[in-house]
Amino acid sequence: MPDIKGPQFQWIENWGKLNQSEKSLHGWAHPGMATTSDNHIVTCDSGESTIMVFSSDGVLVNSWDGNFVDAHGITVAKESGEEVLWIADNGSKRLQDYDYEYPPGTDNVSGRVFKVQFDGTEVAELPFPSSVEYKKGRYSPTSIAIDEHRFGGQGNIWVSDGYGASLVHRFDASGKHNLSIDGTKGAGRFDCPHGIIIDRRHDTPELYVADRGNARIQVFDLEGHYLRSFGKDFLSSPSGFVQLGEYMVISELKSRLTIVDTNNGFAGYVFPGDSHIQTAGWPNESIDGQEVIRPSKLNKEEFNSPHGLTADKDGNLYIAEWLIGGRITKLKLMG
Repeated sequence: MPDIKGPQFQWIENWGKLNQSEKSLHGWAHPGMATTSDNHIVTCDSGESTIMVFSSDGVLVNSWDGNFVDAHGITVAKESGEEVLWIADNGSKRLQDYDYEYPPGTDNVSGRVFKVQFDGTEVAELPFPSSVEYKKGRYSPTSIAIDEHRFGGQGNIWVSDGYGASLVHRFDASGKHNLSIDGTKGAGRFDCPHGIIIDRRHDTPELYVADRGNARIQVFDLEGHYLRSFGKDFLSSPSGFVQLGEYMVISELKSRLTIVDTNNGFAGYVFPGDSHIQTAGWPNESIDGQEVIRPSKLNKEEFNSPHGLTADKDGNLYIAEWLIGGRITKLKLMG
């Protein structure tokens, strides 16, 4: 990876291959991803309301059907010594039966954020945020970040509403909504705050917000005070984050992964040539401008539409893409 300061990776083909159902093969994947303490990778099916847990080698070790439309954001947290999943269900999904548009009426359907155990039992749900914006629009959460007690935090739960009112909310450990930020006291009003993460690379944790529609990252302290922004000169579509040692890896929906250093400086793209903004036919192809189909060609070492991402304890990356039938790729850390 010439002229790259950050880590280098090997592309692993056919990781996590499944015998997909017809619904999965034709489902427009829109998943989150997370990693457990035993190095298992959690994501959701492209067409079914199914949570899937893989070993780092791509073997399915657990799965269950849930009461959600799309597990758009997935976060693993430890509570009282046990790991649980927090899931952001954005509330709507593009379907083949509607020519991959949203079914009529679902543009007003709100999503939800809930907690589930690894046996599939749902044990908690966050309340609807008490923000005036929701009197006229839907709540469509896309990402979750938890200031966990095990890391010295207060247990607060941060939720980004990327597809609804473009707000970021904070709930306390008991689930009470106590803060909302919209970016206006920072670099500017959020436009699709798609992904969030608590950055712990420094002594004082910070909240990173992928302000996708504005092609930038906004950074806040954990009281919601604006600190700085970055990325306008090298980001196009920031969607999600994963911390990888001293680096932060950012998924960009328009076909690339971008690496930044501890000073938020550009450290490079994950593969040489990944400076293009999006691939041809992105993210799916169409026939005669009408029928939408899965891309006929997905190249090795070239992303189509990176969406969810996570890293295991060995520094390997896992990326789920936003396209019909889905694609999950493992990137093995080199050296």
